[in-house]
Parts: sequence; structure tokens; C-alpha cells
Amino acid sequence: MTSQATKVLAVVVALTAIAVIVPNTNSFVILLTTRALAFSILVMSVDVLLGYTGLPSLGQAAYLGVGAYLTAILATRYQVGLGYDFWLVVVLGILIAAVLAAVFGLLAIRASGVYFLMITLALGQCAWGLAYRWNSLTGGDNGINLRRRPKFGIDLANEVTFFFLVFGFFVVSLLLMYTLVRSPFGRSLTGIRERELRMKILGYNTWLHKYVAFIIAGGFGGLAGVLWAHTAGIVSPENVVLTTSVDALLMAVLGGAGTLVGGVIGALIVFGLREYLSTLVPWWQYVLGGVYVLTILFLPTGLMGIPERIRQRQTLSGKREDVKEIAPVTS
Repeated sequence: MTSQATKVLAVVVALTAIAVIVPNTNSFVILLTTRALAFSILVMSVDVLLGYTGLPSLGQAAYLGVGAYLTAILATRYQVGLGYDFWLVVVLGILIAAVLAAVFGLLAIRASGVYFLMITLALGQCAWGLAYRWNSLTGGDNGINLRRRPKFGIDLANEVTFFFLVFGFFVVSLLLMYTLVRSPFGRSLTGIRERELRMKILGYNTWLHKYVAFIIAGGFGGLAGVLWAHTAGIVSPENVVLTTSVDALLMAVLGGAGTLVGGVIGALIVFGLREYLSTLVPWWQYVLGGVYVLTILFLPTGLMGIPERIRQRQTLSGKREDVKEIAPVTS
């Protein structure tokens, strides 16, 4: 079995285990996993930019915020999205976030490296400023409370039912993004990440490729926002604040940038540690920060890079043994 087939099989087994084990646990674990899976869609969208295109974005929370606020405003003011029209809200959340990404992308894509990072940070802060100051629409610092979840044949107020809905969206998103990065378009993004000048010489419109990837990532961020609104039950400027974008970026790095699945692992670990440690010690942020620092120092390729590092060590060890065997014996 090839390495790629092994990875796919491992992912399938892991997803099956989550779908079987989590619903049979307590409500706390179900809610925690549901939140982690909803946020993982945002983390994977960050990975499309960071791991495959080489664009470290600090503004991804803006798209989650757009999707979340759209969901909350339509539900509380117009009673839209609480029945079968929930699917319409999902589509609108994706489209509006993609449109916002298209506008932001015109300003950000021409930059690269730290300049791209700073521009996306500034754009994200503009979105946070609107959420915080536009009280008549967003509720300002108080946010918007969603008092009930949609009901359309199935009642999403049930935690297990809602978990399966979010899990379904997560699996579909993972498949779509995996198909994207494995397609010729995705391969071209990897080429741009490795050597953009060479791709330009080969005739690729690198700006357009990065722009399209930016819009796609924004659309998935909007989907994450729609799900997050119903998962958390409240939408506030905290969802659009810089730390949300930083969290998504660090989760992608922790799990392993350029793997998609690594971001999911990072999200599950961070959500688990955050919720567990916060009940034990008041300084849990330092522990989480230490995990990030140690990962960057000793596992620059993230947790998904551990098997490859073990394989490299085994190969190096084997070569050393071969050298010892063929070394001439001197008297």
C-alpha cells in the first residue's frame, strides 16, 4: 500500500471513530467536538492559503464573522434560517464571505510574506471594528444571541443531531478541499509556494491563482461562521477579533501546514486542552503557548510530520549500519 493510500485510510478510520464514539459520550464531549469540527473548517481554509499557497493570513476570522453575523441577524430579526431555509443561509454565508474575500484579495494578494500578513491583519481588524461599533446591526459588544436552532424535519436542538450535521459539513468540506489541492490548480498553488518566479516563467498567472485560492478560502470561512453561530449560540466581536485568526493559524501549524488533516488535529488538541486546562489552572494560556513554542522549535512540520521524521531517522540509521558493514577492517 502506498504512503498516500495509507494516509487516506487512516483519515477514514479516524472519521469513522469520531462518528461512532462521540455521540455515545456525554454532552460536554459532544459539544466540544462539534465546536472543534466547525472551527476546523476555518483552520483548513487557512491551510489552503498557508500550507499550499504560501500565504500566511491573519484575517480569516473576518469571513467566519460575516457568516456568523449573517446567520444571527437573519434568524433573530427576520426568522430566516430556522426551517428549511437554513440551507439558503448556508449558501448566502458562503457567497457573502467569498465576495468579501474577493474585495480584500484585491488589496492583499499583490503583497507577499510579512507584508501580506500585515495587510490581512489590518483588513481583519476593519471587520472587527465594524462588528464592535455598528451597534444597531451587530449588537456591539453584547453580540447577538440565537435562542434556538433550525428545525426542518430534524430538530437541531438535539446535540447529537446537530453534531452529525456539523460532522457532515466538515467531511464534505474536507473532501472538497482535498480534491482542490490535489487538482492541477492545487498543484500550481504548490508550485507558486515553492518558486513563484519559475511559475511565472512557465506562463502561469500567479496573481490570479492566488486570488482564486483566497476567495475559496474565504467562502469556506463563511461556512464555518454559519455553523459556529448555531454551535456557540451567540455571535459577538470576539468571533472576529485578531486572536481568532491567530488561533486558526497556530492550529494549522501545530497539526502540520500543507496537510489539511493536520489542522483538524491541531483544532481538536487546542480545544481539548483549552477546555480541560481552564478547569484546572488559571494560567492554562501559558501551557498552551508552551505547546505552540515547543512544536515550532522541535516539530517545524507539525504533528503530521512525526512519521516522516521517524522514517528519516530509520533510513539514516540503516545507512550508518551499511557503512559499518562495508568498512574495511584494519589490523
